[in-house]
Parts: sequence; structure tokens; C-alpha cells
Amino acid sequence: MVRQDGRPGHRGFGLLERETALEAAEEALDLLTGARPERVPAPRGAARAPHLVVHHGGAHPVPRPPAEGRPGGGAPAPGPRPVPLADPTVPVPRPPAEGTPAPAARPETPEATPERRRRGGILRYEAAPGLGRTALLAEIRRRAATRGCVVLAARGTGSSGSGPYATARHLLLTPPDAGIPEDGPGAAREQLDRSLARLAGHRPLVLVLDDAHAADPESLGWLTACAERAADLPVLIVLAHRAGALPEAAAGLVGRPAHRLDPLGPAALARLVRERVGTHADDVFCRSFRALTGGNPAEAVALAAAVRDHGLDPTADSARALRDLAAAVTATGLVARLESLGPTAVRLAWACAVLGTEAPPRLAGAVAGLGGETVAECARRLREARVLAEADGPDAPLAFGHPLLAATVYDAVPAATRVALHGQAAWCVAEAGLGSTATARHLLETHPEGDPWVVGHLRAAAREHLRDGAPEAAARSLARALREPPAADERDDVLAELDRATRLARDVDGAGNGTGPDRAAHRDAGHRLSPVLADRDRLARAADLLARKARPAAPPRDGSGDDGP
Repeated sequence: MVRQDGRPGHRGFGLLERETALEAAEEALDLLTGARPERVPAPRGAARAPHLVVHHGGAHPVPRPPAEGRPGGGAPAPGPRPVPLADPTVPVPRPPAEGTPAPAARPETPEATPERRRRGGILRYEAAPGLGRTALLAEIRRRAATRGCVVLAARGTGSSGSGPYATARHLLLTPPDAGIPEDGPGAAREQLDRSLARLAGHRPLVLVLDDAHAADPESLGWLTACAERAADLPVLIVLAHRAGALPEAAAGLVGRPAHRLDPLGPAALARLVRERVGTHADDVFCRSFRALTGGNPAEAVALAAAVRDHGLDPTADSARALRDLAAAVTATGLVARLESLGPTAVRLAWACAVLGTEAPPRLAGAVAGLGGETVAECARRLREARVLAEADGPDAPLAFGHPLLAATVYDAVPAATRVALHGQAAWCVAEAGLGSTATARHLLETHPEGDPWVVGHLRAAAREHLRDGAPEAAARSLARALREPPAADERDDVLAELDRATRLARDVDGAGNGTGPDRAAHRDAGHRLSPVLADRDRLARAADLLARKARPAAPPRDGSGDDGP
């Protein structure tokens, strides 16, 4: 239960020992909604202490007020705070002069406090898998909603996404073709910016992204740009990701303060065990439980469920049996449990892992080669085994109960089978009319076979990527198309498209440097593109390509020397 004041009563186990992380979220929401006046920065020369934090926009430390009930205002648990610096253009509120009547009290709602400047910011949480990132974000979403904020949430979906900016579009509930001109490079970002401004124009906006490490690079780049101006907008960006797993596209976010979620301590783990297994669980059993799970909440919950299912007595005498159960809920145990459900259930689970989160049953069945009734029966068995999450109905999407399960099942698929399933998924996605971008995502995981159908979808996907302002993704698709390879009569066109996409991405100084998404393909493009450019009255460009090919590759020069398309 959660009290109406927003403070936790009995909370989910994913929130155990997360008070510091939630306190940071409360402070960010205070600033976002204007519920608390901005703090005045300390002098530039002030000494830093554990209770001071430096905002990303400047070097002034910002003092945190003493916690109530803490003698002498002792410093709270350390951790970065999303407190922006006071704007020097905004006058600092002064106390009323003596004898001045106090103003009437106002309710603390976003609509009722316009005189307090609302400030956004960014909160970043990082943790190893299973330490409760998702539960923490769910609680932050709930608290933001009770304050009257507009709350939008999404999850990075890795290979299951639908191309560049897929995560950002999902986050802002923006359809891929809403207002994008056919020939407008960069229009996707413009569309997202317009959507963001519209959503934040009336009420404070909270954007919550889970599994940010699995988001597409273009969405991460857009969020990084948003973070640069978040403090000046009523927008709070909340990210959660695996520790140390943010890709290069999010380099601008890595340097910002982050809260690390640690494994549960002995007391919290013992509480979890006794509430899940029974209050009579003794101390030795609880200590063994923590030693076997490492304090990981997700693994502890799974092991507790296994203890209940097997009727294990939670005492010191059950230590050996507990170790056997723990082995069964690990990755190896999950694979064994999956295989025990039969080959058809295994095929459906593999198909879901290849397609990604929330796979439609019909599509998953087509990839697995199973009929509708067989899919329904296998899905039922997978849910009973806690591999798939519970669903609202027979047509509900198939989703794994936890991202860890999805990753484990995907990694368990034999390499050759995985490639074949991606090929089958590409064909099924195209037949379902989901577009070349979704199709190309799977084609990138297949082996070249000289198939014109593959080249056609990869080129079409590249055109969509360029239209969306994602030339890096276009270059990846075209480099893969070049390896297929294309027919002789279209090879020159693919090379020219690859050169254009590569130069737009500014990853290399032309197609001949060989440092882009596919080095071998770009070297090949450097040789082959020169006669193509010569035929098109681009002699200077052709000569430059050949000259650079004849000498050792040099680092990129930030696009200097590039001519127009």
C-alpha cells in the first residue's frame, strides 16, 4: 500500500533499500512542479562536502537543506541530485518585510504555483540486471502522476525496435509518418521536437525510459540533446540502464551524475524471504538465500517462488535443497526448464526472443512455423513456467516476464538457428506489411546470399532512414546490401547511396577511408565508386578517392574536403 502523501508504506520488493533514489526523484518532481522554490547556489569558492552536488550546467555547488529530525542537519546518504542552478536572471525570493501580512496559502499543484519557476532536469539510474530498475521507475511514474504531471514511458527494445528514433517515437506516442515530408532529412528530429513542445506546453512532462542501453542510437542522441536544455523546460527525463552499458550515442549522458542501485542487504533480503516464503524462515536459511542470489531481487523472488512450489521448509536443514533450487532458476536452469516444455514451446520462445518484446501471437507463430492452436497451447505452458508474462487475452502480445529471461532465451538459441530465425522473421515481417525498416532490422542479422529481395528491402530501409535524418542507420543497411551483393546493374547505385549516407553521417571523410559501419564494404566502395563518380562528371571526387586509397588511412577531418552530393 502507498499512503496518499506519496511516501511508501508496504512497497514492492523492487523498492527495498531505494530510499535515496526515491528521495532524488521527489526533489526533481518538486522543482518540476514548482512545489519548492529553487535553491540559491553556494559561493564559487565554497568547500565541497558530501551533501553538495554540482549540476551539469555549471560548476557551482548547490547546498541541500538539513533533513528533518537529523541532529545538526547531518548529511543524508550520498547521491547526485537533479537540482539545477538558480538562474541568475531570476531574482532570489526575499522574506517579507516585518509587519507585512503573509500571503494566502496556495495548494501545492502545478497549476496553482505559476510564480515559482518550474525547472526540469535529468535523473539517471544504473544497475546490474535484476536489481529493480523497472520497479523503481514504476514508482517514480506513479508519484509524478499524483502530482498532475504528464507521464510518458517506454523501454529500449534492442533488436525488437522498428528503426531509427523508434524508442523516442514510442516514448512520445508519435507515429512514424506523422507530418514528415518525403524528402526531409532531419524531419524526424523536428517532429519529435514539436511533439515534445506540444506535450510540455500545458503541464509538466516526465519522460521515463527503461533499458536505455537497448534504445536505438538515434533516440539516445535526441534524448542527449533534450537533456542539454531540460533545465530550462518543464521536462524531467528519467533514464535507467545497465551499469556501464550505455552506447557511444549516449556519451553526453554518461558524464552526468547517476544513482547506482546496489544488491539488497541482509536485512532487506531476510524481509523479502519471510514475506514470500513464510515468517518462520530462520536466519541461517535467509543468509543462505542471500549468498545464493547475491542480494539480487529478481533472482530472490524467482527462488522464493521455487521454494514455495516445492514445499521446501525454510530452515537450516534445507540448505542443500535450496542450492539445488537456486541452480534451477539461473540461466542454465531456465534453459533446462524451457526444454522440458517440449520442442514446440522451445520454438515459440525462440521466435519471441528473435522478434523482441510484445510479439503478436500470429507473427510469432509464423516465425516458429506453428499454427494458431499450437501457439495458444505453447504460450499457456510458457506462462505457467514463468517464462512468458501473463496476458489479458488470447490475442494479447507475447512478452517475457523479465528482460533477463528474454536475453537468456535469445543467447540460448544456437547461432545457426538464430540466423535462420532472423531470416524467417524478415520474411514474415514483410508479409505482415510492417515495412522495410522493420524487415531490414532482421536482415542485418542474416548471412549474404545474393538475394535481390534482400537488397531491395535494405535499400528501401536506407531511404527511410535518410528521410528520418538517420544517415548512420542508412549506411549500415547499405553496407549490408553491398555484401549481399546487389546485381551488377544496381551495384553502382548502391555504392553511390552508401557514399552519400556515409558522408552525411560524418563518420568518415568520404567512402574511401574505411572507418565507417562496415570497413570492408567502404574500402570496396572507395575502389568501385571512383569510376562511377567519373562517369557522373565527378572527376575531382574520383581522383581524391583513389589518391586517399593509395596512401595509409588518416583520421577523419570533421568533413573537411567533402564536396556536395
